[in-house]
Amino acid sequence: MKMVREVISTADAPKAIGPYSQGIATADLVFCSGQIPMNPETGELVHGTITEQTKQCLSNLKAVLEAAGSSLSKVVKVTVFLNNMDDFLMMNEEYSKWFTKDPPARAAVEVARLPKDVGIEIQATATR
Repeated sequence: MKMVREVISTADAPKAIGPYSQGIATADLVFCSGQIPMNPETGELVHGTITEQTKQCLSNLKAVLEAAGSSLSKVVKVTVFLNNMDDFLMMNEEYSKWFTKDPPARAAVEVARLPKDVGIEIQATATR
């Protein structure tokens, strides 16, 4: 049986800044590329607190998931990349507002550097 592979693209999330897709969907799963805190309407990075950056990343992920016929409530795994683990508590506080019931599995790691020197990047996998 051949697996269907669908490229997901939406104007409601930032365009890919490299050779990758915003998301890839199969019959059952949606794999979202990491989202940085970039406003899709302006193309500008959201600067400010990690709370504001987290909110934009999750808004972008939500848009990609919805374009694939999924939603945040169907996310099964999230990886959060932080430029500074000292931002974990503020990120977690905002994150908890987006995943209020039966939150997905998650990893949060500190990294040396992220694209465009942002403070956070978030990727997710969901069911369709």
